Amino acid sequence: FFPRKKWGQNFLIDGNILNKIVTSCDLNQDNYVVEIGPGLGTLTMKLAENSRGVLAIDIDRDLQVMLQEVLVGYNNVQLLFADILDVNLEEELVKAFALSTVQPYQVCANIPYNITTPIIFYLLEKCPHLQSATLMMQKEVADRIMASPGGKDYGLLTLTTSYYAHSKLLMNVSRNCFYPRPEVDSAVLRLTPWQERVKVNNDMLFKQLLRASFQKRRKTMLNICTDFSGQDKNQIRAWLEQWGISPLSRPENLSLNDFVVLANNLPLQEE
Repeated sequence: FFPRKKWGQNFLIDGNILNKIVTSCDLNQDNYVVEIGPGLGTLTMKLAENSRGVLAIDIDRDLQVMLQEVLVGYNNVQLLFADILDVNLEEELVKAFALSTVQPYQVCANIPYNITTPIIFYLLEKCPHLQSATLMMQKEVADRIMASPGGKDYGLLTLTTSYYAHSKLLMNVSRNCFYPRPEVDSAVLRLTPWQERVKVNNDMLFKQLLRASFQKRRKTMLNICTDFSGQDKNQIRAWLEQWGISPLSRPENLSLNDFVVLANNLPLQEE
């Protein structure tokens, strides 16, 4: 079997790192786990040994025979060959283990690097029973998620992720731990959805404001908010000062709470 570049296949082959990832998931025999991109099944086996059941989802049906051979004897593993972004993950979990209702579950995965951001957004936006997601990803993406205001990596991904979840860097992983060896290093993050998110009055407008701001990240917030709301610039200036946001600040200087204040108070027009 040859890894497929088009699906971002880089298989983790370092046993020490595999053990660290499983330990960091903090699993027990009551946990169900979803693995995205099981690849050669190395992580799948360790997850199965430490959990109640594993639903392993992969787009590459050519892996089916090999995975079925590798996982012989692991009766608590269910394989699903599909594009993760096209399935209802929680419905598939119920079907795979004949559950009467969705149980809280964890995701643990070395996710395909070419669809890292869509997978993160999918898990955070579409999976309400998700307890946590322990994800191996490109270090560059992890840096963007963990960035602080004012840094070059701080942006839309940082803010959208922190709106939905607490992020924790668990470890950095060298490119030498994979086959084939990728051109970049990796990192493992744990994303834990907030039990209660910050209060946003209109979710769609909040996200539109974030997107509009970082599409024009060299503009000042005065100009961005004026363009976005269609209000008088002097009125916008007065409001920003009233809310404790400098009119001359740029998007990368604002915290999540600053954007929440703007989204909840600016008289915005839905696009």
